[in-house]
Parts: sequence; C-alpha cells; structure tokens
Amino acid sequence: MITLSLMSDMLTPFLVSIKLATVTTLCLLFFATPVAYWLAKPSRTQVISRLKVLLMGVIAMPLVLPPTVIGFYLLLLLSPSVGIGRWLSEHGISPLVFTFEGLVIGSIIYSLPFYIQPAYAQFLRIPQSVMEAAYLLEPNRLRRFMRVALPQARIGIILGGLVSFAHTIGEFGVVLMIGGSISGETKVVSIAIYEQVEALNYDAAHMMSAVLIIVGMIMVALIASVNRLHQK
Repeated sequence: MITLSLMSDMLTPFLVSIKLATVTTLCLLFFATPVAYWLAKPSRTQVISRLKVLLMGVIAMPLVLPPTVIGFYLLLLLSPSVGIGRWLSEHGISPLVFTFEGLVIGSIIYSLPFYIQPAYAQFLRIPQSVMEAAYLLEPNRLRRFMRVALPQARIGIILGGLVSFAHTIGEFGVVLMIGGSISGETKVVSIAIYEQVEALNYDAAHMMSAVLIIVGMIMVALIASVNRLHQK
C-alpha cells in the first residue's frame, strides 16, 4: 500500500532530478557550446590541434570510466581537506560536497560528452565557405558566432541538450558519491529507487521506475523527431 506520506517522499526526488537536469542542461548550453565551436574550428597551428585532441579525450572520459570513479575523484577534489574544497574552506565558502551545487558540478562533468559530441559534429558540418563569407561581412567574433555559427548548428545544440537532460535524469553513481542521499537536496530519483528496493518497497520502486521509463520514452521520441526534421 502506497500512503500519502510515501507519495510525497516519491515526488520530492523527481523534483530534485528535474531541477538538476534543467540546471545542468542550461549550464552546458551556455558554457559548453563555445567549447564545441572552438573544437570544430580549423586549427592554425599543430600545437593547438594537439591540444584539441587532448581536450576531446579528457571530455570523453565519462564515456569509458565508471560513474563511481568519476564521483570518487570529484568527491576528493571538492572535499574540504584537499583541492578546490580546501581553497573554498580557506576563503570561508561552504564545501560543495553533499550539496545541490556539488551535484550540478558533477552532472556537468559527467554529461559533458553527451552534449559536446552532437554540437561539435554540427559545427563541423558548417561549410567553410559560409564561415569565410561571415568573416568578411562580420569582423566581430562574438557576433559572428551568435548570428552565423549558432543558427547553423542549432540541431546539434538541441540534440545535445535533450540527450544531456535525459542522461542527467537517470544519473546514479556520480550523484551518489558527491551528494549522498539528503531528502529535498541531493536525493535524486535513481537513488530513491535504490533505497526503496533496499527497503523491499517494491510497489514504490515499480511506480518510480515506471515514471522514469515514460520520461525516457518521451525523451527518445523527442530526439528522434529532431533527427527526422534535420534529415528532411
């Protein structure tokens, strides 16, 4: 039997997951899009070309490493005793571990390749003649990026945003390592399902899993629709 109290406990992780996925996707749109554009631009020197290859390899690490490995090292990096967390503590700033802000940082890093790859691929498809004409007509780099490159790559950016949102909704290992399971703050829906299974509350776990499956199907349909429109 699922009580009203349990329904409330089930709803809160969904709200945290949606908030996390929304904030993560918006951050990627603003900060990762220029990175994808820079990676796709022709390199003027061999050093820059090699640097781009190295950066692409670093960005792709979440595709090959277990989420718990990434989460473990982010936990160390953000903890008050070492790395960024120590610097924050020394300057009177609260540590980021076991906070929603820490979850956002971890989610951005873990979802980065899922956004960068489609955006990068779309920037690569922009004809060089278009960018050369834009260079002659608009000498300002920022306006050239905003008025020419972004509209040309909009499909890749939309796809990257949808995939990143869907991927963040289902995160488990990274968010568990960095955020733990604080109700209303860091307990996302994947962690809530795990806890319900541990407590043998299979009805609640079934219901929450079913909602995730429906959300996943909707996201897949949206991604397929965007791809279909792009191919027309």
